[in-house]
Amino acid sequence: MDKTNVTRIANIHLLGFQIPQRLMLFMFFLFISLYCVTICGNLLIITLVSYSKSLHSPMYFFLSQLSVLDIVLVTDILPNMISTVLVKKTIMSFYDCLTQFYFFAMVEPSECLLLTVISWDRYLAICKPLHYTLKMNYKVCWILVILCWILGIFVALVYIVTISKLQFCGPNVIDHFFCDLDPILQLSCSDFTTALFEAQILGFTFVIPFYIIIVSYAYIISTIFKMSSITRHKVFSTCSSHMTVVCIYYGTLVCVYLIPNIGQTKTMTKLLSLLYTVFTPMINPIIYSLRNQELKNVAGKIIQNFLKMY
Repeated sequence: MDKTNVTRIANIHLLGFQIPQRLMLFMFFLFISLYCVTICGNLLIITLVSYSKSLHSPMYFFLSQLSVLDIVLVTDILPNMISTVLVKKTIMSFYDCLTQFYFFAMVEPSECLLLTVISWDRYLAICKPLHYTLKMNYKVCWILVILCWILGIFVALVYIVTISKLQFCGPNVIDHFFCDLDPILQLSCSDFTTALFEAQILGFTFVIPFYIIIVSYAYIISTIFKMSSITRHKVFSTCSSHMTVVCIYYGTLVCVYLIPNIGQTKTMTKLLSLLYTVFTPMINPIIYSLRNQELKNVAGKIIQNFLKMY
């Protein structure tokens, strides 16, 4: 195709969810509430970990970083989605669409890697307790977190560089509530085989961490069963929340990206995408708070101190 005759599309139309008029106000307040709950919940985790010295341990440090990623993800996705509820269709520039995809593509692998780091931290704490302090010190924690962010940024940059080399001449309508890779590529009028191949290669940033998590928890569960019943219950309670988050997170990713979506409706794809872009960031702090006694104790102390002041 002659590139000189190609007009690059300037704007993207996000269709979002096709919601009946009578439900628009309800869905608007629902999404606003989800956003507020997600932000407040994750900020609470960050605040509790920063406030209490008893939570200055690697596991809670990693949880606070996970909350930061969740805040970035939901802030990247939800505001535009709320806009599509009100006006039925959101118009954004092509570069704004790429920016939204960039932050999404940065957060997802970073979160996968961070969940892997948390599982490795639990493996060392439970299976190798004598070596835990030496191997998981303050410096190592920061190095691991920085690596998660850097690898996420690298993956996102690879996608963006590849997309920027493609030609986009229309149509300019995306039947989704955010700019994901596949909907963006479907707008291209040039060959995007290379982009798909890169996506498959970079998909190992999700698959390999998942296998590491499985192996880590296989060893953890094996070690837990060798403990006394009282110790077993306490140790398992610290791991069950992380296992729940991993199952929800990877379960939805597998349904959207790995299972062939032949016959899968656009609405079903949107609903599954909604789970890992909105539901998971909202539910993470709830799961970790409800199943973690230390977090609940610190939160209780903060509330008591606040009530004493007034």
